[in-house]
Amino acid sequence: MITEKILNDLPKAVKGPSYNRDSIKNGILHFGVGNFFRAHEAFYVDQILEHAPEWGIIGVGLTHSERSKKKADEFIKQDCLYSLTETAPSGERSVRVIGCLRDYLLAPADPEAVLKHLADPAIRIVSMTITEGGYNIDEKTGEFDLSDADVQADLKTPEKPSTVFGYVVEGLRRRREAGLPAFTVMSCDNLRHNGNVARKAFLGYARARDADLAKWIKDNATFPNSMVDRITPTVTPDIHDKLNKESGLDDDLPVMAEDFHQWVMEDRFANGRPPLEKAGVQFVEDVTPYEQVKIRMLNASHIMLCFPGILVGYEYVAQAVGDADLRGNVEAFLNEDVIPTLKAPEGLSLEEYRDSVLHRFSNAAMGDQTLRIAGDGCSKIQVFWTDTVRKALEGKRDIARIAFGMAAYLEMLRGVNEKGDHYTPNEPTFKDAQWKLAKSDDFTTALELPAFDAWRDMDTAALDQKVVEIRKIIREKGVKAALPAR
Repeated sequence: MITEKILNDLPKAVKGPSYNRDSIKNGILHFGVGNFFRAHEAFYVDQILEHAPEWGIIGVGLTHSERSKKKADEFIKQDCLYSLTETAPSGERSVRVIGCLRDYLLAPADPEAVLKHLADPAIRIVSMTITEGGYNIDEKTGEFDLSDADVQADLKTPEKPSTVFGYVVEGLRRRREAGLPAFTVMSCDNLRHNGNVARKAFLGYARARDADLAKWIKDNATFPNSMVDRITPTVTPDIHDKLNKESGLDDDLPVMAEDFHQWVMEDRFANGRPPLEKAGVQFVEDVTPYEQVKIRMLNASHIMLCFPGILVGYEYVAQAVGDADLRGNVEAFLNEDVIPTLKAPEGLSLEEYRDSVLHRFSNAAMGDQTLRIAGDGCSKIQVFWTDTVRKALEGKRDIARIAFGMAAYLEMLRGVNEKGDHYTPNEPTFKDAQWKLAKSDDFTTALELPAFDAWRDMDTAALDQKVVEIRKIIREKGVKAALPAR
């Protein structure tokens, strides 16, 4: 394992922290220490600590599963160190040890320890990566869902929370009571207007708990929007062993990512911020144009590629984009459905961005899994496809590729590919009712899934009919037979 003791004796090709870890103080608390956070926010923060040592990070896990407990144990044993391998499409790699994590807490094991950090004036930013669907927003009303059982439990015992909403709001209550300033709540999830979504979620919970506290939070905390971008695949046991063999490390927690990374953020912080611009973060007045390009082009085409790719039998994204038919469909989707209805920020070429996206997808060295990209597809479709679908319906544009994507998603949920191989689709927000819709042999029933709620107010008769038609072709003749003509 990696520990403080080996930092002065790292393998020659491995870069260690450029700062003395003993001088680092806590400034950020982060919920959800997954691979993306470790390859993105932590990666950026790690680069500025030499000049701003007051911005170390406390990591917090919210679940108490055996996997979560194992992960917490590994972080503690490794002194919260881990290696990050960055890989270019050419196969060129670089490895560094990230040292910005100062501690790792498993919230269910010691809730009070988390709350003490949240109430500590040294903590000035609370950030999170809790997935696109983790903000408990009701898909039909667009408001915070107070009926959720865990939320209800927190509201009954608000000083002993279990959800991220309960922790953050209780932390802010303690700060108000102590006369301390509020912290910035910084979402790093892949959502449009992620700060606005977080604001709605946390204020929705706070209002249900205490209207006066909610007003104080509204007036004192900030929720900056940001656009985050870096492909970070799941580290399977095989990848784990390969990373360690190539780096020469014995790391229990290696993570890998592409060599590309981007973070565009609104400069709205309640209580100071780290100088992240020194690490390449772009601070802007309005993040909307940047996130629109990223969400509607990269993220939208990612799932447009992977839903059918899974059905064909491709395990990896690079395999799927290497299929001329599937790649051609994604290119047509971008050229015909997205770019004509998308306004780019000044100085950004949508055609060059398109080429960059497809180049990044081709990074075979990443071993990025199609099932990972397709995971939580219900939430992703609502975030990544909605604007394109609505503009197509409003402008009476060609709906063939959109219908194909919807049909491929619904067929993918069945859990069996064209070769007869079975897999497990990951839809974390699905309850039994949603799975019943997804598994129905009636081709129209699954159209009731919440994935398509964001355009249900429009005339979708022709689109729905086309989806059913394509599903039948996929089922009878296969994905390639159902691809729209180009």
